[in-house]
Amino acid sequence: MKLQTIAILGSTGSIGQSSLSIIKKCKKFNVELIVANKSYYKIIKQIKVFKPRIVIINDKKIYLKTKKKFINKKIIILNNIINLHKYINKIDITISAIPGIAGLEPTIFFTQISKKILLANKESIICGWSLIKKNALKYKTELVPIDSEHFSIALLLKKYPNNQVEKIYITASGGPFLKLNINKFKNIKPKDAIKHPKWKMGRKISVDSATLMNKVLEITEALKLFPFTLNKYEIVIHPESLIHAIIKLKNGTSVLLYHSPDMKIPIGNALLKNFNYSQFYKTTNKKKNEIQNLNFEPVDKKKFPVVKILNLLPKNDSLFETVLVTANDILVRKFLNNEIKFLDISKLLLKIINNKEFLKFKKITPKKIDQITHLSHYVSLKTSALVV
Repeated sequence: MKLQTIAILGSTGSIGQSSLSIIKKCKKFNVELIVANKSYYKIIKQIKVFKPRIVIINDKKIYLKTKKKFINKKIIILNNIINLHKYINKIDITISAIPGIAGLEPTIFFTQISKKILLANKESIICGWSLIKKNALKYKTELVPIDSEHFSIALLLKKYPNNQVEKIYITASGGPFLKLNINKFKNIKPKDAIKHPKWKMGRKISVDSATLMNKVLEITEALKLFPFTLNKYEIVIHPESLIHAIIKLKNGTSVLLYHSPDMKIPIGNALLKNFNYSQFYKTTNKKKNEIQNLNFEPVDKKKFPVVKILNLLPKNDSLFETVLVTANDILVRKFLNNEIKFLDISKLLLKIINNKEFLKFKKITPKKIDQITHLSHYVSLKTSALVV
């Protein structure tokens, strides 16, 4: 049986590592290429285990160090994707999991050479969907969302026509502070905000979960991926994190997708037609699959004021989304560095995106990647200057 070729963009992150753990066990794929940043020891281990033909390392020091280590091996190690066309023409599947706007250019590049792209980088979709979609149509590349919420929505929508959908609920665990008294929010420290009760994630996305900004971004992403307007979407708190999306139909019924809070499930089902999850979870975790009490409650907007941002979203793709994503990235970074308080994240973010200077970008649709990257750089500087 011929193995499918696969590229992992963001191989050392949580999505990349989960993907590789599936690939290692199912033995149906050949890892042709990995892209990473600077986790040296993880990169070295992945090269030894998966033997990719091409490795791209963005951090210059780690790139040089890795290249030196494998100098006599038949492996192509590059510092960026600029000359990648020289070494690769076609790939079966690409998993796009480089976090932030940094993932946009590689995602667009791989639409040219991939038959299918599994999308796990919400910032790329939010800021550059018009560019990704245009390229995907041009090169006939299939786009598949694998964030658990969008994976659930896509799967449910296969069974029901769009005109029968009345409402789409995207669930939120509520993060580590769901039950914390609002008066104690002013004392929240970075070490507390990164302790997600259900998911093991990176520091930045963990803070987004704690503020509920991740759900604002997920609805923004859903607006790009699916043909529904904002009034169709609603966030609902679901502490168990077992239901990831609910679709309410006009016939009076609702449908939902239940799965354990493990990213291997959407990744595995997107990669394989007959994915067997039992191969990948530990015996001690089997109870996670048992049906249990399911609780749902509305969002407390006083605790999570960032949800107000949803009312400010433009109806069409615009550069305003780049302002939103970038400002949030900088503010979260400032919080993690103890430069601002937890409550300052939402307060300053709302202030920045309501600035007249940035509101004008709602009317501008991005036509080139440079527009997005240049604006992101400018917003970074403006946001940093605001919190000095």
